[in-house]
Amino acid sequence: IVCRDGCIEAVGQADVIRNQFSGATFERIIDCSGKCVLPGLVDAHTHPVWAGDRVHEFAMKLAGASYMEIHQAGGGIHFTVEHTRKAAEEELFNTFKHRLERMRRAGSTLVECKSGYGLDLETELKMLRVIERAKQSMDIGISSTYCGAHSVPKGKTATEATDDIINNHLPKLKELKLSGEIHVNNIDVFCEKGVFDLESTRRILQAGKDIGLQINFHGDELHPMKSAELGAELGARAISHLEEVSDEGIAAMARAKCAAVLLPTTAYMLRLKQPQARKMLEEGVIVALGSDFNPNAYCFSMPMVMHLACVNMKMSMNEALAAATINAAYALGKSDTHGSIETGKQGDLVIINSSRWEHLIYQFGGHEALIDYVIVKGKVVYQNERCGTMSSY
Repeated sequence: IVCRDGCIEAVGQADVIRNQFSGATFERIIDCSGKCVLPGLVDAHTHPVWAGDRVHEFAMKLAGASYMEIHQAGGGIHFTVEHTRKAAEEELFNTFKHRLERMRRAGSTLVECKSGYGLDLETELKMLRVIERAKQSMDIGISSTYCGAHSVPKGKTATEATDDIINNHLPKLKELKLSGEIHVNNIDVFCEKGVFDLESTRRILQAGKDIGLQINFHGDELHPMKSAELGAELGARAISHLEEVSDEGIAAMARAKCAAVLLPTTAYMLRLKQPQARKMLEEGVIVALGSDFNPNAYCFSMPMVMHLACVNMKMSMNEALAAATINAAYALGKSDTHGSIETGKQGDLVIINSSRWEHLIYQFGGHEALIDYVIVKGKVVYQNERCGTMSSY
């Protein structure tokens, strides 16, 4: 039972619920006989606001070019930055809205959305305004992240970029937050060799924390940087990637209850070493999942992410579901309201056309036929037009 306020009023056996609410009237009743009701999926890491795709780079990667080789040749993030700076705000909003709708159809009801393809204050704010507009106008949960330290802008050193972010970007974000124009939730830095080193990362993250932002950053992806140790020390809510994390970093994250947001699409597409999901789980780290949707990892589907996590990172299906729901909500500081079907939590649900929930992971790419309904705050935001007329097997 989901109330008009969008929160779950009751959960339990059908006959008990029927008796308890026998005198109540409902705007809508959905018959889920033979189906499964799951919590709405949470995508804990995406870069969905940008212009100019990078389909041409996929061919370069297949031919053996590394991520950093493409980056240094003017491709990668800098290619997208150039196109995003030129794009009108309306164009960015329309493509972003379309992407969010595709994520929602694949079962995502809460999505973390980063800026980071501006690298200058004007474009970063343009991206954050687009994210804010979607927050206000669309039926999907959004956790917004300022990621101005996604790369070092051309013509600047990492130290100069760090100073610009601390002295100009963050004070402006604080001002816009106080005026109610933009509400940013998290701060992110790409802590990586040749991008932002450990000390620059520390300075930016601390400055973000000082204005009330949750720390949620990229670390230990291509090189061991001791990002996990830094995140644990600073009280980070989450760290993403972690393909090159150290044993000490894993232990530090477990102690600090800092979530690991693992991104199986990235390791798969870039042919990187897989993150050590099993070791993290065994050491007590809170493991979450994200699609890392961006021009480099073009995936909208958390069911496919869960499948990759099971096959390539050796997670069980139960672990993958938890990582894509309650643990991903934890990584965004929202596990008290999202990520599970419990009384008092937000009524975000996915109804699948199967009596076994495991089909959502087992059917690789099969979610388009499998998902019958996606519900946000008790409102049906997606209904499969073939719902009830076809078998999902």
